[in-house]
Amino acid sequence: MTESEKPAGPLAGIRVLDLSRILAGPWCSQILGDLGAEVIKIEQPGHGDDSRKWGPPFLEDGSGDSAYYLCANRNKRSVAIDIARPEGAELVRKLAADSDIVLENFRAGGLEKYGLDYESLRKTNPALIYGSITGFGQYGPYKDKGGYDFLIQGMSGLMSVTGRPEGEPGAGPLKAGVSIADLTTGLYLAIGVLAALHHRDVTGQGQRIDNALLDTLVALTANQSAGWLNGGLVPRAMGNAHPTVLPYQDFACSDGQVLVALGNDRQFHQFCRLLGLDEMAEDPGLATNAGRIARRDEMIGALASAIAEWRSDDLIAAMEAAKLPGGKVNTIPQVLEDPQIAARGLVREMTRSDGTEVRVLGFPPQLSETPATYRHAPPRSGEDTRAVLAGRLGLAESEIDVLLAAGVIAESL
Repeated sequence: MTESEKPAGPLAGIRVLDLSRILAGPWCSQILGDLGAEVIKIEQPGHGDDSRKWGPPFLEDGSGDSAYYLCANRNKRSVAIDIARPEGAELVRKLAADSDIVLENFRAGGLEKYGLDYESLRKTNPALIYGSITGFGQYGPYKDKGGYDFLIQGMSGLMSVTGRPEGEPGAGPLKAGVSIADLTTGLYLAIGVLAALHHRDVTGQGQRIDNALLDTLVALTANQSAGWLNGGLVPRAMGNAHPTVLPYQDFACSDGQVLVALGNDRQFHQFCRLLGLDEMAEDPGLATNAGRIARRDEMIGALASAIAEWRSDDLIAAMEAAKLPGGKVNTIPQVLEDPQIAARGLVREMTRSDGTEVRVLGFPPQLSETPATYRHAPPRSGEDTRAVLAGRLGLAESEIDVLLAAGVIAESL
């Protein structure tokens, strides 16, 4: 490892053994890697992480790796070990013995037969933090079911409040445009890992973190579930409108859509004045959000008629001048070319070990003293097998060659 590749950041010195694949687990381990942890990604020889084949598009460097894989696997080193072989499982147990964190997303109990479950690994490493991601958790009536993002979005209730309202063209349950169950579960697991690290620093004790996709997305229904739990209000799909804040939705200008996101009564009053709707601005029945909710259709109709007379750029400029939040819906290419995103440095360029240039989205929080670092581009499958087994486990080259010949491990060409 060169000087520039050495971990830096608040988690420098922390070792993560990542047995997870696809998105939720790798998203968590990438966060930890961005913050300076050393992450070793264990992959199946000859196959690798399933997401490497989730394309097109694919890199044109001969690796066959997909753009999808690149989004969640920087700041890691890849080691290809067959954990189904006793010799392979033993190698992973040895790596876990001096790791701080193990991450996995096998089905509940799926790693017990390899001796890679929490109870087995904690015997030799009591301080181990062991993070598990499953669809439904380690216990409960659904624990043995497979959980996939699309399924979880539906089961969690999220899809019931996403999409066009009933009766409109295109109405019906709709999933989010990204794998929100996977991504947010990865985020929650990273939070849990950081809390467990602090607990270990205080007590010396490791622990298991049981994180379920369903639990995460149910938690993310947030205000929608709170309305049912505390007021008996059954949430419903409302398109781009907000259930309890008005106006907070899209409107049609003469040349396209604009977004209006007003969060308080003062902003509503100012917006009405800007549109020339002085009577509405002075209407005591619309002075509060509760009053506007009661007269939603009437109020939205009047706003829509006034907004339709504006050009979108003119209205957005007028709102910005009045310090009222509004804007347009960007495409992904548009937002990635936005000067604000450029100023924040969110798009990063990295170089793979073979010289291939890749672009990734960076770590969003800007830490003033310990910023995220970008040390390793997403690796080829197994490219670090030899280096890690020699460096971490002290295996001789001849021992590694025997394991390679037997198919217990693999390395990229």
